[in-house]
Amino acid sequence: MDFTYSEEQQMLADSLRRFVATAYTFEHRRRNAREQGSFDRATWRQLAEMGVLGLTVPSDHGGFGEGPATQVVVQRELGRGLVQEPVIPGVAATAILAHHAPATLQAEWLPAIAEGSKVLALAYVEPASRYRLDADGTEARKREPNGYVLRGTKSVVWHGDAADAYLVSARLDGALALFLVNRDAPGLTVTGYPTMDRLAGADLTLADVPATLVTANGLAALELGIDHAIAAQCAAAAGAMERLIEITSEYLATRKQFGKPLASFQALQHRMADMVLQKELALSMAYVAAQGLDAADADERRRKVSAAKVVTARAARFVGQQAVQLHGGMGMTDELEVGDYFKALTMVDVLLGDTDLHMERYTAAMAA
Repeated sequence: MDFTYSEEQQMLADSLRRFVATAYTFEHRRRNAREQGSFDRATWRQLAEMGVLGLTVPSDHGGFGEGPATQVVVQRELGRGLVQEPVIPGVAATAILAHHAPATLQAEWLPAIAEGSKVLALAYVEPASRYRLDADGTEARKREPNGYVLRGTKSVVWHGDAADAYLVSARLDGALALFLVNRDAPGLTVTGYPTMDRLAGADLTLADVPATLVTANGLAALELGIDHAIAAQCAAAAGAMERLIEITSEYLATRKQFGKPLASFQALQHRMADMVLQKELALSMAYVAAQGLDAADADERRRKVSAAKVVTARAARFVGQQAVQLHGGMGMTDELEVGDYFKALTMVDVLLGDTDLHMERYTAAMAA
C-alpha cells in the first residue's frame, strides 16, 4: 500500500485544510457543540459535496470507491480541525453495508450516505457489555409474515442523537445478528446527551421495534465496521496531535519568562520533541491500521488495527497532557482550544474499545 500522496489526494487534503481554516473555525466548532449538538446539516452537506462522505462508498452506489490509504489522508485533515460531524460512524456503516448487507439495502442506503441525506450510527454497546461485541442482551424475534422486532437497550451510541437510522446488534436464535432500525420506528426511544469531548451520544430503548435484517453474521460484520472506524479514528487522532503541537509551539514562541521566549528553554524543547515523536509514532500506526483493513486474513486485520489503537491512545493521552502543562494555567481555561484537543485526544482510548480490550484482542490474534 502506497502512502505517498497522489496528486488527487494532495488536492483533497489541501481543500479540507482550507475548509477547516475558513469554515470550521474555533468559534464555529464551539457554537456547533453548544447550539446544534455537534451536528450541523449545512456542514454535513459541504462534506458530502467535497466527497468526504462517499469516499469509501462503492462507485456503483454513487461513491468514489477509494481505499484505506485515502481515508487516512481525509481523516488526518478532519482531525486537525476537530471536525465534530459523524464522519467516522459513517465509515463504519459503509463498510458493514458494502460487505455484508443484501443488494436491496445497499441500493437504498449507500447512495444516501454518499450524498449526505442520511446519517447512520452503530448501536452495539450495552450497559453491562464492557465493549464486548458478543455480550449482547438485546433480543430479536421473527414477526410474521415478514420482518423482525427488537427488544433491549443500547448505550453511548456515538452521534446517536444525529442519526436517521441505526445498525443495531441483537441475538437472533442464539447468534449475533445486525439489524437496521429507522429513527422514527414505533417503540424506539432515543435519549440524547452531550459528551465530555463536546460531541454527543445517545441511549436507545427498544420495545418491540420493527427492524430489517442486515446480516445474520453479525459478529463478523460488526468487527469489520468497528475496525474501519478505528483506522479512521487513529488517523484523525494523529491529525489532532499534529495541530495541537503546532498550537503549543506557537504559544511557547510568544510567551516570555525571564525576558526570553519559553521556546528557548532546553527542557521545554525536549518535551516538545517527545510530543513530536509520539505524534509520528501514532501516524505510523494509522498507516499500519489502514494496511490491516486490506489484509485477506481477519486475524492479521485484528492484530494491526488493535496494535494501532493501543499505541495511538497512549500517544494521544501523552500529547494532550503535555500540551496542557506547557500552556500552564491558561491550558486549564475554556478560553483556549487546547482544552478541546485535550478532551478529544483523551477520548481516543475509551471510544471503540479501550486499551485493555485491544491488548487482549492483539494477543489472541498473535496466538492465532
